[in-house]
Amino acid sequence: MTKTTKDKCPLGEVFGFPIENESNKAQRYRKQKLCPFNNKVPNCTKDKANNPLGVCSVWHNGTSVITCPVRFREDWVIIENAAEFAFGQKATWTSLSEIKLMDKNGQSAGNIDFVLIQYNKKGQLIDFTSLEVQGVYISGNLRNPFEEYLRNPKNDFIWPSGYNFPKPDYLSSSRKRLIPQMLYKGGIFQSWKKKQTVALQKSFFETLPDLPTTTKSDADIAWFLYDLTYNKEDNVNNLILTDIIYTKFEPALIKITTPEPGDISEFITLLQNRLDDHLEKNSPDAPSFSDIISS
Repeated sequence: MTKTTKDKCPLGEVFGFPIENESNKAQRYRKQKLCPFNNKVPNCTKDKANNPLGVCSVWHNGTSVITCPVRFREDWVIIENAAEFAFGQKATWTSLSEIKLMDKNGQSAGNIDFVLIQYNKKGQLIDFTSLEVQGVYISGNLRNPFEEYLRNPKNDFIWPSGYNFPKPDYLSSSRKRLIPQMLYKGGIFQSWKKKQTVALQKSFFETLPDLPTTTKSDADIAWFLYDLTYNKEDNVNNLILTDIIYTKFEPALIKITTPEPGDISEFITLLQNRLDDHLEKNSPDAPSFSDIISS
């Protein structure tokens, strides 16, 4: 697939494989709707278990952007990296998924994607940390091109561009998902003085404000940034850790949740224009119909 053709295709990976991959294995995964990334069951369950939206990543601006959080589970590197940050390299640990977190009043603060537990030789808990995994929401319609591709799979598949062309929605991903998670669930872990980890794609993190950083030893949160790197020999994408950002909890969350104000003069101009329109439409000096016909 040429670059020009690829830019007209929103599908990055379908059931675990780039659409350029037409190997027997890739075709089998597509036919059986399987997930190669350690889903809770062998099949893909994204969106609908009986009719899954098997798009792991979308192609956007020259890269495959991860839309499914299960995609981050490749070889479980996200768990290993988070455990090393929280417990060190010599600790004995395990992980539990989808753990419900309750507040003081017994109200649910949501489920934690993974809780990593350090334990001793007697199986007694020593420490624990959280790992939140964040894919990217999509704007536009992704199911239509996905289903059309399954009906007619080919490595040069293209989809007509238009207002509904699917693309990453980074703003919604942070405001509706990531930030509330960090505030509510993260706030509880911070009050317990427990370290936290977040796994997300580098392109997503780069849409956030520049966060004040600290050292690994002083960090409350480790942001693990991953990318998908194309493996030409196997014709697959591999999940690669590209960077780790260490922050304190409060400075990072204040920075993320505090908007950068625009120029007040532009807002005043907008208000004045709207005020002018409002007064003109409702002006008592405006001639009535009877005034017009009697003149």
